[in-house]
Amino acid sequence: MAVPAQTCGASRPGPARTALPWPGRSPRPGPGARRPAARPPRPLLLLLPPLLLLPLLAAPGASAYSFPQQHTMQHWARRLEQEIDGVMRIFGGVQQLREIYKDNRNLFEVQENEPQKLVEKVAGDIESLLDRKVQALKKLADAAENFQKAHRWQDNIKEEDIMYYDAKADAELDDPESEDVERGSKASNLRLDFVEDSNFKNKVNYSYTAVQIPTDIYKGSTVILNELNWTEALENVFIENRRQDPTLLWQVFGSATGVTRYYPATPWRAPKKIDLYDVRRRPWYIQGASSPKDMVIIVDVSGSVSGLTLKLMKTSVCEMLDTLSDDDYVNVASFNEKAQPVSCFTHLVQANVRNKKVFKEAVQGMVAKGTTGYKAGFEYAFDQLQNSNITRANCNKMIMMFTDGGEDRVQDVFEKYNWPNRTVRVFTFSVGQHNYDVTPLQWMACANKGYYFEIPSIGAIRINTQEYLDVLGRPMVLAGKEAKQVQWTNVYEDALGLGLVVTGTLPVFNLTQDGPGEKKNQLILGVMGIDVALNDIKRLTPNYTLGANGYVFAIDLNGYVLLHPNLKPQTTNFREPVTLDFLDAELEDENKEEIRRSMIDGNKGHKQIRTLVKSLDERYIDEVMRNYTWVPIRSTNYSLGLVLPPYSTFYLQANLSDQILQVKLPISKLKDFEFLLPSSFESEGHVFIAPREYCKDLNASDNNTEFLKNFIELMEKVTPDSKQCNNFLLHNLILDTGITQQLVERVWRDQDLNTYSLLAVFAATDGGITRIFPNKAAEDWTENPEPFNASFYRRSLDNHGYVFKPPHQDALLRPLELENDTVGILVSTAVELSLGGRTLRPAVVGVKLDLEAWAEKFKVLASNRTHQDQPQKCGPSSHCEMDCEVNNEDLLCILIDDGGFLVLSNQNHQWDQVGRFFSEVDANLMMALYNNSFYTRKESYDYQAACAPQPQGNLGAAPRGVFVPTVADFLNLAWWTSAAAWSLFQQLLYGLISHSWFQADPAEAESNPEARESSCVMKQTQYYFGSVNASYNAIIDCGNCSRLFHAQRLTNTNLLFVVAEKPLCSQCEAGRLLQKETHSDGPEQCELVQRPRYRRGPHICFDYNATEDTSDCGRGASFPPSLGVLVSLQLLLLLGLPPRPQPQVYAYASRRL
Repeated sequence: MAVPAQTCGASRPGPARTALPWPGRSPRPGPGARRPAARPPRPLLLLLPPLLLLPLLAAPGASAYSFPQQHTMQHWARRLEQEIDGVMRIFGGVQQLREIYKDNRNLFEVQENEPQKLVEKVAGDIESLLDRKVQALKKLADAAENFQKAHRWQDNIKEEDIMYYDAKADAELDDPESEDVERGSKASNLRLDFVEDSNFKNKVNYSYTAVQIPTDIYKGSTVILNELNWTEALENVFIENRRQDPTLLWQVFGSATGVTRYYPATPWRAPKKIDLYDVRRRPWYIQGASSPKDMVIIVDVSGSVSGLTLKLMKTSVCEMLDTLSDDDYVNVASFNEKAQPVSCFTHLVQANVRNKKVFKEAVQGMVAKGTTGYKAGFEYAFDQLQNSNITRANCNKMIMMFTDGGEDRVQDVFEKYNWPNRTVRVFTFSVGQHNYDVTPLQWMACANKGYYFEIPSIGAIRINTQEYLDVLGRPMVLAGKEAKQVQWTNVYEDALGLGLVVTGTLPVFNLTQDGPGEKKNQLILGVMGIDVALNDIKRLTPNYTLGANGYVFAIDLNGYVLLHPNLKPQTTNFREPVTLDFLDAELEDENKEEIRRSMIDGNKGHKQIRTLVKSLDERYIDEVMRNYTWVPIRSTNYSLGLVLPPYSTFYLQANLSDQILQVKLPISKLKDFEFLLPSSFESEGHVFIAPREYCKDLNASDNNTEFLKNFIELMEKVTPDSKQCNNFLLHNLILDTGITQQLVERVWRDQDLNTYSLLAVFAATDGGITRIFPNKAAEDWTENPEPFNASFYRRSLDNHGYVFKPPHQDALLRPLELENDTVGILVSTAVELSLGGRTLRPAVVGVKLDLEAWAEKFKVLASNRTHQDQPQKCGPSSHCEMDCEVNNEDLLCILIDDGGFLVLSNQNHQWDQVGRFFSEVDANLMMALYNNSFYTRKESYDYQAACAPQPQGNLGAAPRGVFVPTVADFLNLAWWTSAAAWSLFQQLLYGLISHSWFQADPAEAESNPEARESSCVMKQTQYYFGSVNASYNAIIDCGNCSRLFHAQRLTNTNLLFVVAEKPLCSQCEAGRLLQKETHSDGPEQCELVQRPRYRRGPHICFDYNATEDTSDCGRGASFPPSLGVLVSLQLLLLLGLPPRPQPQVYAYASRRL
């Protein structure tokens, strides 16, 4: 009779388990696992000194086995711990490397990172860099105002009178259907030659400026030609600025008319489809052209709004939202008899990218019905603006109303909420073609310091939804010098290919008078901007003295990061800023919230915290200590922070002065340099060098062999004290070359790695050396040659003891192919030095285990063997405890790492699943480990991911986006008069704007990365060890399918040892834990806005000036459409006449001068 399995002294009934007779049988290889024909002996350091791993022998068939007792499994765990420790002590060489460093003490000095001094120095350097750009900005803005003031307006100016380089000319010449080819260009366009400039990542011409004019603006209009005329004088100022500061990048003047003049000249990077670039919609222009805004958009959705008009309104609202930045707050509501928000947002919310996305999606769901009730709409809007219990901009306040017309002026509402102070501006938009009297709409705008606009067609949307900025700019212009303050933007993608930049902006005012002795002009001429590449700011920060896990970061008043090692957008949209919050760049906790708030408030501070960090490969979570130090960057809205682990307080600096004095020859003649040469690799091990910028003339390469070759060739020419090289990096590299070579000499060279089932031994250092021994093992080395970018290196520094890293396996990929000795498991540990009371960790050492051999060794160590060559036998009719070797048919024994990934198993068929998240191997057992607190789960969102675009459905024969009138529409005379012939033509343009008319064909999608990937949010889930540290027995309760298991952490490692009964059936499968990234909409925005993160707006606000003249408030067209002409045109279009090429539609720039 079988003996019941035991756990903690208690028994439970269960099926009897008996060993199967396996006479002379070897363990069964798992699927895909290929066994070598012959394997050399593998000794066990403690159990079988030096004992061969022989095939398993049979246990008598009549014997009965029980689940092992807890003390037995604890014994196995101790043997595993001792075996790992023994191998690492012999081969890791931690102690020997400490001695090598001490023996070479004369070759280096120990330097200290003083956080406060460091962060203040870097902040000062960044301030100086930006200050130089500010001086150039002010010079440009002053010059522009003077040039425009001196300019004489010419009514009869012609295109041939103007000479300029049209940045889009080359692209238009390549396009046979372009404007200039069709119309014939009268402008005297310059043809320029360009030279490649690595600073701009572009071809440029330093002798000229370039001009970009939006596609929907006619280049030959009088306003544009006069603008080109007076801005030409800026060219000399741009050139002089660069002469004084050669580091200047793009210098740009964005005009309120839409003209962009930039220096140096370079061809425009036009997209393959319609070019929608308009400088007035760029993040830097919006921020510089007006003060922050609190905006409520109300949309008339009464029954009188026809299908086309409603569509125009929806598009107009989306375009209006694009004129807002993260400094602004907004809400959108629809109204008929009642007003209600279009989305889940019940109050003003920050106009950030994610909130605007919610609005844009909600607006598409608006449906027209009921009667018009302006009173309901305006009362809702004023109530929103008067709500002081929420975070908002607290500067410009405005209401934007979109309607098709109405008779009510709602004067009583304005008297109640807005008069006499008129602190809220009202902008009204008459949308669509109709015969309604627009006088009430004009009156509303004029009576409330706003402006009246008309949007009769799709072509008028972009112009008329952004010209309200001219009105908001009036108080700024009237404030004069007080408003001439430089602002620095959020991070965004440069439209000309410079990468991520920030821009200093300065508004340019119109200083002309409307007449002799009359009032000052109120118009803003535009915004002047100068770009600063993030890479230029990064160069001012210390890189390698902070260690692998130290870094510098900076944030703005919104809490968005300007600098951060985790700021890595996979795709960028030049129309939107890159807004990664500090609390999303790192794993959020209360301490970081406090640090973020202090930085936004412009305070200095220092704090040591215990926090969670995500590993570089985003598979693991480590709990670590970090020191945060921060200071404000003066004269900007930025704050700078420094993060240092305690072990990075000190670092090594090579002092090779004695060697350098002896060798007045190239560096290649230095003593230790010979160990970098490939000729030494066979005896000294293969060397990878970190691809750092050791010297200015060093050619970079992604291939490390080629990079090393380039490095050696350069060192043949460069002397040790060369000014073109970074001596700190270069000397530390040579120092570590010699240090690691001595490790080979003292430890590795005399050891037989095969005897102990090791594929390789290795050492990596802060100095940038990774040495692999033996040389042939480098062929299978897949870790990053830059130690600071290698996950094993950074995790070893943050964790005590031995860190196991199994090969990475994705659940979607095929299992590992276990060829002879090719699959290995890294085990690494940091080398901690103590020199004169100063502790640091300058290196990481480790071994690479042979997966198959150590899986066999694992079985033996977790068995009942004693000091014998044979497995433990269980006599007839006797009772024995199961073990991981003899009973692997019934007992599952595994090692899982701290991320939940399988490292070793006694099941041969699981060997090819090593490296997978264990829930993909045994979901039932992994869920039990999680439920019993062996693991804790951490969920976060990656807002910088790139996803393949979702395929668009294409149902029906008509192109998407075309409005198809219903029978009721045909019978409605109002539809014929207001949605006449122009409707289909406008739908064509609407399709162009919304990208829904033309779909990318497969060929274009293949060649265009933008068509393949778009920005998206990914949900990440990582697991890490929970609070349970002790040995633990438990039961997975599932009736007849219940399983016993035992779990225990292995001391001084990141491993969990688990022994469990194999499942008898699968009826009790629990939910599967997921670890892989999944596509997500992110956290619920409607909930997030109820607890907004702390932020501060700009320190200045210009929303009122007593001298403002509000008489210019918009005028409507008095010319009603002709019913006969419109009906005729509509019929012609509906008859399906052959299509002809459509003429270019222009919006003539209409600056109200």
